[in-house]
Amino acid sequence: MVAAKDRTLPVVVKGACPQDCPDSCAWEVTVENGIAVHLAGAKDHPFTRGGLCAKVNHYLERVYSPERVLRPLRRVGPKGAGQFVAISWDEALDEVAGHLGGIVERHGSTAILPYSYLGTQGIVQSESIDRRFFSRLGATRLERAICQDTASAGISLAQGSTMGMLPEDFVHSRLIVLWGTNTIVTNLHLWPFIREAKAHGATVVVIDPLKTRTAAAADWHIRPMPGSDAALALGIMHVIVDEGLQDDEYVARYTTGFDQLRERLGDYPPERVAQLTGLAADEIIRFARAYATSRPAAIRVLVGMEHHAHGANLHRAIACLPALVGAWRERGGGLDPGTWQYFGEALKTVAMPELEDPTIRSVNWVQLGRALSVDLESVDPPIRALVVYNANPAAMTPNQQLVLEGLRRDDLYAVVIEQFMTDTALYADVVLPATTEVEHLDLVPSWGHTYVALNLPAIKPIGEALANSEIFRRLATRMGFEEPYLHDSDEAILREALSSGHPWLDGITFERLARDGWAKLNIPEPWLPYAAGGFPTASSRFEFSSAAAAEAGLDPLPGHMVARESPAGDPDLVARYPLALMTAKSALHFLNSSYSGSHRHLRAEGEPLLDIHPADAEPRGIREGDWVRAFNDRGMVHVRARLGDRVRPGLVAMPSGWWASRSPGGTAANTLTGDGLSDLGGGGDFHDTLVDVALDPEAASIAATTP
Repeated sequence: MVAAKDRTLPVVVKGACPQDCPDSCAWEVTVENGIAVHLAGAKDHPFTRGGLCAKVNHYLERVYSPERVLRPLRRVGPKGAGQFVAISWDEALDEVAGHLGGIVERHGSTAILPYSYLGTQGIVQSESIDRRFFSRLGATRLERAICQDTASAGISLAQGSTMGMLPEDFVHSRLIVLWGTNTIVTNLHLWPFIREAKAHGATVVVIDPLKTRTAAAADWHIRPMPGSDAALALGIMHVIVDEGLQDDEYVARYTTGFDQLRERLGDYPPERVAQLTGLAADEIIRFARAYATSRPAAIRVLVGMEHHAHGANLHRAIACLPALVGAWRERGGGLDPGTWQYFGEALKTVAMPELEDPTIRSVNWVQLGRALSVDLESVDPPIRALVVYNANPAAMTPNQQLVLEGLRRDDLYAVVIEQFMTDTALYADVVLPATTEVEHLDLVPSWGHTYVALNLPAIKPIGEALANSEIFRRLATRMGFEEPYLHDSDEAILREALSSGHPWLDGITFERLARDGWAKLNIPEPWLPYAAGGFPTASSRFEFSSAAAAEAGLDPLPGHMVARESPAGDPDLVARYPLALMTAKSALHFLNSSYSGSHRHLRAEGEPLLDIHPADAEPRGIREGDWVRAFNDRGMVHVRARLGDRVRPGLVAMPSGWWASRSPGGTAANTLTGDGLSDLGGGGDFHDTLVDVALDPEAASIAATTP
């Protein structure tokens, strides 16, 4: 009990949600006597508007969860068994530094691989001391290209950058196309702007193979087969040009390559595009006319669509549409692919990429399983140590069984920095306790709006948890690294990020953010980046035909391309596995793999289900609720079937993000997904995965053993 005389008045501390989500909500934490007692969205933030999502509403339960890792742990049992004993920080740092140093001495520094992503979006805890540390060490470089890099590469081929319309300008749109994005589930705080546009007469169109919550709330749902989006975009452009609906003046003044594009469009009449996409030709024609004649018309794309072998090409084709119809002329018109590039322009990079040796080999994030398992005989030196933070590769990396095979290696020394005992942490040799967002300082940009937020620590770290940055500072000291840049304080790093001198940051200081909590980048209003051309390409025009693509050995024009796992890519494979699989972010209570270990969120979400159309279920003898196995050459997943029109014939879907340890039979969706790479940018092709589905009467008893 706290004596009455020792009690303090409640204080409210401003912060921001750290999750890998475009909303980057500003929040406020109420603290009484050193304990966080309440968390709510900031009411004065133009996007957050006082509300948090179902994933984050109970974040304080996560902070104070009895399941948190609060002391350093050393493994004492077999890998994966979850048998650990608590040790001191001194013991943990000495052990980790000793093992890493020994590996460097015996095998070289490239035998060590860091593995991280956006377990937090805050730049101090995700890409500062950690990146500097591994550059100083000379470790194998990690290509963190899983999201946005492929889409950005494709869009940039055409328009020179990914800068586009601002999301709040959707209120001015009269046609809003949500292409491959489930806004209500994965970008909830954009939806009020869309609703406002609808109230003023806007039509909302969702283009998505799945009948998502967003599609159900839209005015029009167009359902192409996965990976056929480039063909659809080309078919739309064919109709527009064939009927003379393009903006000739904009095309003539601000674009190049239109004649070549027009010739290419001859290959994509609606009838052929209907065959390629699975849509009706008249629906393609109807949408093309609606898009070309609605002003302003906006297209929103995010990262889901890029996860195909030709993901960059898909985005390049879609990016051609606003230029063709002159949608960039008006506020509320154009393309919105996210806002990361705005912060990339404005903030100073604190990772210090100049420290990195570009001649050192790299491993793609998507292909961790290959690096840990397949490449052991062919790569010198093989990976001997893995340091994981801000990531849960045992759950989230494609080709899951190959990843787990690598994590089980007795000769792989694994360090995991975590808040909870995740599926990955179960395979660690040492687990180091990390702070949550309410326990450390950070600066949080956004990839869904243009507001930057300061996250102040609301409470002291619980137990012996430390911020990521502090862990790497201490580890640098243990390894004898004395360079000052490895020992910068969190505040110094944060101030450095704000010190770029970019005009968009004018007046945005640490002190202002500490007072207000957040600030909007000083982007001019109205923001019409390409109303009068000025595209940042080599030609200063929008490039329907890209010289840069040609120089890279790619088709200078967008076109429909087949996936590796497709009838044209491998007919034998399709004969064995005739169903396309989508592993989408469809869970309301999970975010990637975050919260997938929480009993509250598991209860709220229920269980993973496989959506299958009745036309595919009937010949397989599958009924609603039956246990089935989805399988391919990479593995098998046990799951219940849910019949209906959430998917179209030829397509099945199951949610991503479930931990295998919490899934029926101990396998999850990424057991099935492939780990090939996309055409540009280094992203993965896991949405090209093919499977088959069959009744599995033994699955119920197998699932009964799942925790």
